[in-house]
Amino acid sequence: MALSNDGGDPDTRGMGSSGTVRVDHKEGDLFEIAVRQHLLHVDQPVESGGTDAAPTPTELLVASLASCVAFYVRRFLSRHRLPVTGLSVVIEFTTAERPARIDQMHVSIGLPHGVPAGRHAALLAVASHCAVHTTLQVPPSVQFALVA
Repeated sequence: MALSNDGGDPDTRGMGSSGTVRVDHKEGDLFEIAVRQHLLHVDQPVESGGTDAAPTPTELLVASLASCVAFYVRRFLSRHRLPVTGLSVVIEFTTAERPARIDQMHVSIGLPHGVPAGRHAALLAVASHCAVHTTLQVPPSVQFALVA
């Protein structure tokens, strides 16, 4: 299933862009996610009633932040002709039960060898302004509707 999008990734397109994501139930707690021409899946761990065939939606949210940070940092490093090999981002997170949500995330950015200390503050500033982190800081308006 291909879904249209007016301008590519929201991290690189201009203001006023839009996109569509579709999620279809497959079986049990397994769902298929269509994003443009890409297919992803979410499931639940076995101990939560799923088959553990894919990450949970919560894990995908954390993965979205980690990959967005990595993308912004890699772009910064490349723009300044600094090494990118070895760049990594790890997020440790905890969840709360009521209301069900992520309550803490700790982002660790592993820098490639050769990135001067004088660039660290700028890198942290760039990382903290990635589109996913900014969205978490200034939540979007979300409306729900039932379609029969």
